[in-house]
Amino acid sequence: MRSIRFLESAVSEAEEAAGWYESRRAGLGGDFRQEFKLALDTLRESVLQGKPWPGRLGERGVKRIAMKRFPFFVVFVKVDAALVVLAIAHYRRRPAYWRSRLPEAKSR
Repeated sequence: MRSIRFLESAVSEAEEAAGWYESRRAGLGGDFRQEFKLALDTLRESVLQGKPWPGRLGERGVKRIAMKRFPFFVVFVKVDAALVVLAIAHYRRRPAYWRSRLPEAKSR
């Protein structure tokens, strides 16, 4: 099983998304958190589950895994033996806004 580390900004994004869903309907934020946990469990079991990010970022080792119920990707990169989560990114908002985080992840 692989270890997973998170950039602080990715943790903030997950919390913000869960809070937004909870504000829309009671319990929906918990559903988001559960779906996020399932995505992380999938990553722990096999990094092959992730798909390369399109273009040059994919060439640099950035991958993503789609959450099933919510329109978010868990964006990550392998650093040594661990996976580092760069972002919890909405499918359609600000594509690759998190790319500046890649050097931070690789330096950990």
